[in-house]
Amino acid sequence: MSKVLLINGSPRKNGNTFIALSEVANTLNSHGIETEIAWIGNKPVRGCIACGTCKAKGNGRCVFNDDICNEMIEKMNHADALVVGSPTYYGTPTGSVLSLIHRMFFAGADVQNKPAAAVIVCRRGGATAAFQTLQMPFQMVNMPLVTSQYWNIAYGREEGEAALDAEGMQTMRTLANNMAWMLKSLNRDDAPEREPWQGMHFIR
Repeated sequence: MSKVLLINGSPRKNGNTFIALSEVANTLNSHGIETEIAWIGNKPVRGCIACGTCKAKGNGRCVFNDDICNEMIEKMNHADALVVGSPTYYGTPTGSVLSLIHRMFFAGADVQNKPAAAVIVCRRGGATAAFQTLQMPFQMVNMPLVTSQYWNIAYGREEGEAALDAEGMQTMRTLANNMAWMLKSLNRDDAPEREPWQGMHFIR
């Protein structure tokens, strides 16, 4: 059975981001896919300080173990796909969820060739910019992007209002249906062979 990890990047555990992710999770469940909605909590999540210790040790963990990063890495390592949700703060996702994704990916969480999607909740404006920002890291680590009928956005301010966004909830269900189809169609063992990285820093 496939499993999808859904990360709730909102400081409000049961707010509108949770509602949007729950719509995705429930639809995935209807396809026989296991889901887990993991809340990042409302305690500080430190940003990456580029110390490189995770690369030097090569153990796929962040050297800092005082927040939820390594716990989320472990969950991701046992999942087959990822959905990350966030409210919109000043046209961007929350700082905590961005810090988490940066460290998870840089430390070496097992994400290669696993389908991924971003979900954004917004009161009114800035949702598309936040959506683009949250989705961009997936493209840098060979995670196939899961699409929907529209950008994966739901609207609502007060807790529970996102459930009233009929199109937004339909977008979440379509996203989940597409992810289920992708999970059943893809075989990670048949993924393209990757060339060795050829980095160019434009300084010689």
